[in-house]
Amino acid sequence: MSNITTLYDVPADMLIDGVKEELKNDKNLTPPEWATFVKTGSSREKVPDQDDWWYIRAASIMRKIYVYGPVGVESLRVDYGGKKNRGVKPEIFKKSSGAIIRKIFSQLEKAGYISKAEEGRIISPQGMSLLDRKASEIKSQISSDIPELKKY
Repeated sequence: MSNITTLYDVPADMLIDGVKEELKNDKNLTPPEWATFVKTGSSREKVPDQDDWWYIRAASIMRKIYVYGPVGVESLRVDYGGKKNRGVKPEIFKKSSGAIIRKIFSQLEKAGYISKAEEGRIISPQGMSLLDRKASEIKSQISSDIPELKKY
């Protein structure tokens, strides 16, 4: 059995945070002008609190494509959707914005992290390498910082 670290070996939030920092340095991934004003779906009341939410979403989409791929826009719209507060009426589920996901798809494809397949998008070898490398860095950092967390 080999000791290769993959994204399955580290907590998702830590991996997404690490990949987000890598994506910030990629010139192919830049939030569009409208990203500062837009909500991420009709179920949201306000725009995202984080200034770097575009990179967080891109890193999260990369992780989802790696784990569940091939993945399409509609399945991710459901994943990122939520319940809409309708006041006195019962809440109903609303999908998230498809435009954001499509734009991130095109940027990740341009950067070479994902590619098109018949049933949706799949992770490319370059994207897989980035995620696994970040996971390896995070795992070594965790095991050196907190010995009890060596199980991750």
